[in-house]
Amino acid sequence: MNAFIGDWIDVGSITEIPLRGARTIKRADGEEVALFRTSSEKVFALVNRCPHKHGPLSQGIVHGDAVACPLHNWRISLATGEALGEDKGCVPTIPVRVDAGRILISRVALLATAAAA
Repeated sequence: MNAFIGDWIDVGSITEIPLRGARTIKRADGEEVALFRTSSEKVFALVNRCPHKHGPLSQGIVHGDAVACPLHNWRISLATGEALGEDKGCVPTIPVRVDAGRILISRVALLATAAAA
């Protein structure tokens, strides 16, 4: 059950995401959001599709503040959603923060529709 905290939705504990791993949640429009936890305990949220061939980023390998798409190894910045290196493209980022070990996602972004993404 998600709890509303002002403009934020509590989607779980940071410990529910493995270090250098991900888990997914669904937006109101059915689009998956991938939540990533880096080895330095930072949490990021991206729409769960690579800008190249729409691979599931949540199944990729997290290296530092980037994730490698499992389909073609495109590296995507977790902070900006931009493809790194020579690749071009961008995936939408979702505002996220951690408060007392709880992951909070922007309510506006989580309740957004695909047309607004």
